Amino acid sequence: MPFAVGYGTNGWADHPLPVAIPLLAEQGYTAIALTLGHPHIDPFAEDLTSQLAEIRTLLERYQMRVVVETGTRFLLDPKRKHRPTLVDQEAEARMNFLRRAIDIARALDAECVSFFSGVIPEGTKSSEGWDLLVKRLADLVRYAAEREVRLSLEPEPGMLVETVADALRLRSELGDPDALGITVDIGHCVVVEPGGVQGALQQAGALLANVQLDDMLAHAHEHLPFGQGIVDLPQALSTLAEMNYQGVAAVELPRHSWDAPALAESSLRAISQAWSEAKTQSAHGRWLSDALAAIANDPRCLPQIFALAGRTVARTPINAQADPTGVIFGMRVDHARADLIAELFTVQDPEALAQHLRDLYYRGDSAERRGVLRGLNKLVDSGRQLEDRMINTGLEITGDALRTNETSLVAAAVGAFGAAHLDQHAWRHAVLKLVFMGVSLRAVQDLHVRADEELARMAKDFAAERRAANRSIPEDVALLTELPIYSERSDEG
Repeated sequence: MPFAVGYGTNGWADHPLPVAIPLLAEQGYTAIALTLGHPHIDPFAEDLTSQLAEIRTLLERYQMRVVVETGTRFLLDPKRKHRPTLVDQEAEARMNFLRRAIDIARALDAECVSFFSGVIPEGTKSSEGWDLLVKRLADLVRYAAEREVRLSLEPEPGMLVETVADALRLRSELGDPDALGITVDIGHCVVVEPGGVQGALQQAGALLANVQLDDMLAHAHEHLPFGQGIVDLPQALSTLAEMNYQGVAAVELPRHSWDAPALAESSLRAISQAWSEAKTQSAHGRWLSDALAAIANDPRCLPQIFALAGRTVARTPINAQADPTGVIFGMRVDHARADLIAELFTVQDPEALAQHLRDLYYRGDSAERRGVLRGLNKLVDSGRQLEDRMINTGLEITGDALRTNETSLVAAAVGAFGAAHLDQHAWRHAVLKLVFMGVSLRAVQDLHVRADEELARMAKDFAAERRAANRSIPEDVALLTELPIYSERSDEG
């Protein structure tokens, strides 16, 4: 990865730094996000100089980069979390703290000091808070610039500076100082950023000085371990790579110190897996972009590009954990070809594209045929309105796939296009063929919507034949006999 993967020390509150830093280095982390305050380092301690010397020695020994974080909850006021902030009427304690943080960053050779604006106090107008923030931040920027330390403003849900757009506006009013960058927490993005994670990172652009990594749900500002929210981690890492971000990206789980070692290990594993996925997505995207440009220049090259997709895009399952063979959900190269078809739909005449699909299918090998079928599914899934020629060609291709004994073709043929356009008789037989072939019915789109009494009867008859022949009965047969029937359907359905 071009950036350093770190872990926030606020998620290691039960471990002293001399213990936490070696453990993180041992697990494979190359940076820490050091939160000032209890329990690790008191920025106002009399022996601060010696503490900083010890920490710097540890960082150098384990070759760890560092950013300074200032999100300590009760450091300045034991009764009020985070108060005072830069938008309070009286904020000298916060100003002193941030100046001290800048001095600490200089002593540790930290890459930045990350900070937030604060929540507007009750009874204060937003405009008043904004004026206070601009004035105070101007002083802090000067202080940091004189010491060659970079500040990094973090937008936070519910605070005066809530989005990257707010941070950019504030920076502009300050004259766009070099000493002021932006911190983006990817979890916050799904809560407040209009453009999501990718949009926020790209909006910060070259000003991105610090990144915090966590998962989050859209309705709650709560930092969660990866996999428990809706953040697209591969997309976030891919965006950072495309931006050539080379700073620190640190896991931010401030309420999970109780399981720090295990969570640090699982978080790094999730980041590594996401990075692998990000590289695949990047190769997929480059192939698609290059393919569209080449076809626009010479449409005759489409068959060759379609055939050679596997040389650039991985031939691995799209969801290896749930579908290790790629039969149910397809291979990555299948979906790359499907994306190409979906993009061609927007620029080519339906008559011409229908002929292209027919040629690509009948002249292609099994992998190329899967790509065509997945492309038809992609068109339906994306809500495209298909003209009769496209539908007829799709039905011809789908019918051919269903007559084969190739599990991956049959599975692709019962996707979105089959669900939308196969008549009920053909659809029922396609579903039963999957059962007979031992392919999971997870491959069937809209199974619960299209299932009917006749399908249940056919499944029971199939089970009876297998039982009479002393043969095993696939588990999915029971599923077909137990599905709720939503409506009466005719064979013309």
